[in-house]
Amino acid sequence: MSNNDRAIVDALLDRAVQRQFLTAEEGVFLFENAPTAALMMVGNALRQYHVPNKVVTWIIDRNSNTTNVCIANCKFCNFYRRPGHEESYVTSLEEYSQKIKETFELGGEQLLLQGGHHPDLGLEYYTSLFKDLKNMFPNLKLHALGPPEVAHIAKLEKASHTEVLKALKESGLDSLPGAGAEILDDRVRRLISKGKCGADEWLDVMKAAHQLDITTSATMMFGHIETNLERMQHFVKLRDVQAAKPDHAKGFLAFIPWPFMDEDTILKKLKRARNTCTGDEYVRMIAMSRIMLPNVVNVQASWLTVGKKIAQICLHGGANDFGSIMIEENVVSAAGAAFRFTADGIQKAIEEAGFIPKLRNQQYEYRELPQGIKQQELDTATLTVD
Repeated sequence: MSNNDRAIVDALLDRAVQRQFLTAEEGVFLFENAPTAALMMVGNALRQYHVPNKVVTWIIDRNSNTTNVCIANCKFCNFYRRPGHEESYVTSLEEYSQKIKETFELGGEQLLLQGGHHPDLGLEYYTSLFKDLKNMFPNLKLHALGPPEVAHIAKLEKASHTEVLKALKESGLDSLPGAGAEILDDRVRRLISKGKCGADEWLDVMKAAHQLDITTSATMMFGHIETNLERMQHFVKLRDVQAAKPDHAKGFLAFIPWPFMDEDTILKKLKRARNTCTGDEYVRMIAMSRIMLPNVVNVQASWLTVGKKIAQICLHGGANDFGSIMIEENVVSAAGAAFRFTADGIQKAIEEAGFIPKLRNQQYEYRELPQGIKQQELDTATLTVD
């Protein structure tokens, strides 16, 4: 690196520490030129600004699917089935009841509920489902759906995003995941997830959610066909939505980046993309998350896709959250994410990295590990691939 480039990197890092908004082009320059140690140092400084302690949070929840029927035809997804497929399903109330009871027994209180773009499941289905689940389990938290599903429901109902979100919130929706963001660029989306909403509509759903004071998260799936500039533009779009949120809203409470998992995906079979993300690249992306998103409080390391050791390093480069033990997760696992954690193991991993583990809820409030739960099952609870 030339002296001039080094000076530019130092100036950009100085601005980042001051929580100034960098342009996408400046982000690319940093990502492609700054040493990993320098990015980690700034990422950690920004983490300490937002979360000034040695605590790393984690959560017990269950990622369950309403249905595997989907007409979006995403080229990175092995989970979905077309309508009428012999393996297609819609989860029944009885199945939900069993899953939720197990989650409560293991100390969880939240269901991360997502599914496909089912052509026959409209707003009434989801509002009825949410009401039924809340009537059966009043203490259950529903972290459910995502912008593409909300957009899909709105199209089926010929309704606005706000109308759909308001009805879902009144029926029991507690928070909205940042699912389906992938890369917020329509060039990319046309090639990997043409059947999903475009980038602007994804962002519009989140704007509507923030207006309704629905807490959300944001994500990025990278390492497939996108450019470094498109990654940084993704950050800028999220940052701008967060900056425009109402004062009463938490907005994007967390950001979670993960690398594209390619096992048996159409993208890999067509030789259009494969997962080449190294551990170093992932750590750099965690640090860049902090640098490019100085107005988002929490950054989560995706141990599910990168494993324990890399996720531990991320805790020193900007991440302050270790995510969930995920009693159940089907979508990312179907594309090759094979790492596992127990509730005991996730806490030990955090401690090994030099931090204090704290159980949290979706609002990033600390929870005490509930008393009277099945301790033996808690100690052996692992991610389950159905």
